[in-house]
Amino acid sequence: MKKVVDMSKYSTTSVFISACAGMAFFGIAMLSLAPILGKLNSLVVGANSLPSTMSLGILLGTILFGPVVDRFGYKWLLVASSVLALAGLQGLANFREIEMLHASIFCLGLGGGILNGETNALVSDIYDDDKRGGRLGLLGAFYCVGALLWTLLNYFIVDYTMPLNAVSVVMAVFILFFMIIRFPSAKPTENLSVKKSLGLLKYPALLLFAIVLFFESGFEGAQGNFTVSYLCDKGEMSMSSATLAMTWFTIGMLVGRLPLGAILGKLGALGTLYSYLSAALAGVLLLLFGTGSVVSAYLSMILIGFGVGATYPVILNYIGGAFRELSGTAISIALFIALLGQYAFNKMTGAAFDAGHQIYLPILLAAAVASMMVLVPIAVKVSSRMKK
Repeated sequence: MKKVVDMSKYSTTSVFISACAGMAFFGIAMLSLAPILGKLNSLVVGANSLPSTMSLGILLGTILFGPVVDRFGYKWLLVASSVLALAGLQGLANFREIEMLHASIFCLGLGGGILNGETNALVSDIYDDDKRGGRLGLLGAFYCVGALLWTLLNYFIVDYTMPLNAVSVVMAVFILFFMIIRFPSAKPTENLSVKKSLGLLKYPALLLFAIVLFFESGFEGAQGNFTVSYLCDKGEMSMSSATLAMTWFTIGMLVGRLPLGAILGKLGALGTLYSYLSAALAGVLLLLFGTGSVVSAYLSMILIGFGVGATYPVILNYIGGAFRELSGTAISIALFIALLGQYAFNKMTGAAFDAGHQIYLPILLAAAVASMMVLVPIAVKVSSRMKK
């Protein structure tokens, strides 16, 4: 397939390193509040409302990045989004007024939302069909690296401002790196218009892939937000043991994404996705029937993390290949629909927990996996027709 971008104008390796750094920063942004919210709440009245403000920033960043990178290119948006995230981290480290903390966390969410979408679109653009899926998997592994790094820093360092400042220094160094290297140029202007961007919504393949991500994001949201409570209530685990289970989820996802390129080469996209989703389903069943043991709970988290590690890279690979002329906008649409899935699953799971039906969590997770298994081959078949 012919590339839209000119490979001779930039170093693919340097650009990929930049994308991985941006994705690691997004991993930090996504988990930024998790280890420090309790401390902030003891210092500032109303800090528990900060996560909702961050979600708003992520949603806005996800909507904005696609049309911007398609029209203006990647470089300065990557710089701007990193600066926004850096400003948000520094705000969390230095402000104690609730209004300023809301402004800071909004900046962090906005910058993080842009970084997530932009880095995926960037990697999708600089690699061809043979390498794109594996490189997107490796990119996703750096989300896990950032999340694990942030978790470990806050585990070993009591003063939460020190990790915030340390990460800020690293981000500042990479922002300088982004400024001095070359990136792919903007898409040809004749391919860009509001009409063409909105016209993407008429493609069933894009909508089907986006619905797959709707269920994937819903799965990750419900699992990430409610598993600890589920393990405490149904598995009768201590809070510390249940919280540690989420680290095993991240490790499982990291292990799943690192060899994804090699596995894609052997099994193909569909075979890989079904193998991974089968592991996720096995993990959910273990979560449902084996919560009486800490070991089985941790094993279920590893299987679930491993199992969902392939969905985003493989689906974004399909989208990037099918919509190269407007890849940023196409991925932006897909990620926006995915975020709606996260919101919907969080609302459903929250309502179930409020009613005392914690057992619904693994049932919803299993339903999400089954839905993806049904939808993926349909989306692939519809997409293949587009290329004929």
